[in-house]
Amino acid sequence: MGSSQQTRCSECPLQLAQCLRALSPEQVETMQSIKRGERMVERGDTVFEQGSDGSELFTVLEGVLMRVRTLDDGRRQIVNLMFPGDLVGLQGAFDDPRSHSVEAILPARLCEFHRVDFPTLIRSHPRLGYDIVWMAAKEETELEEHIVSLGQRNARERIANLAVWMVDRAQASGIARRDNSLELPITQTQVAEMLGLSLVHVNRTLQWLRSEKLVDWRNGRIAVPDMERTSDFAQFEGRRMQMRPFI
Repeated sequence: MGSSQQTRCSECPLQLAQCLRALSPEQVETMQSIKRGERMVERGDTVFEQGSDGSELFTVLEGVLMRVRTLDDGRRQIVNLMFPGDLVGLQGAFDDPRSHSVEAILPARLCEFHRVDFPTLIRSHPRLGYDIVWMAAKEETELEEHIVSLGQRNARERIANLAVWMVDRAQASGIARRDNSLELPITQTQVAEMLGLSLVHVNRTLQWLRSEKLVDWRNGRIAVPDMERTSDFAQFEGRRMQMRPFI
């Protein structure tokens, strides 16, 4: 991991993303002053390990990551996915060991910051402090939706809800196509790890969703032909194309 090529904050591609709220020139200058560097990770690489101590925070500049919790016997729960503009390392108390690991689903470029710089950042730019709180609250809302899926939705609704959410988030980050499709090499095993289903159940459910023209998920591509219809089926209540902050 690592990168010799650095993207200046004034040239950050996230500033041009349709559904990310651009930083002001003063905020850009401040972020540049505390940026410690960039990190490149390949698909399958680990950004940090569960149980590790770390002072870094990262903004996802490019790529998609997943947050994973592993039990002592090796069973894994994929907790959430992270898209361009998301802040990685915010989850959990700043002084505690990492409660999860973060792995790359797609090759990713990460802007690196250190936690010790954030109190000064928040004092000098209260609006950025508010944005950090907003991002933490938004992720909690998404995790709440995930808990509802695990506890109350059936397998068809769970997978349909996950597909709509991923396409929605990818559109908000500028990496999904206008035809509501997303190139993302998530395996059926990873879907099972995220939704608490067996691999056989995932396979059969994907076949049913494809036959009903609700979700076409195969060969590393997720497509939702009719977002409204599939959202209604899955009872997905996310606000599509909502403006999101980033730092």
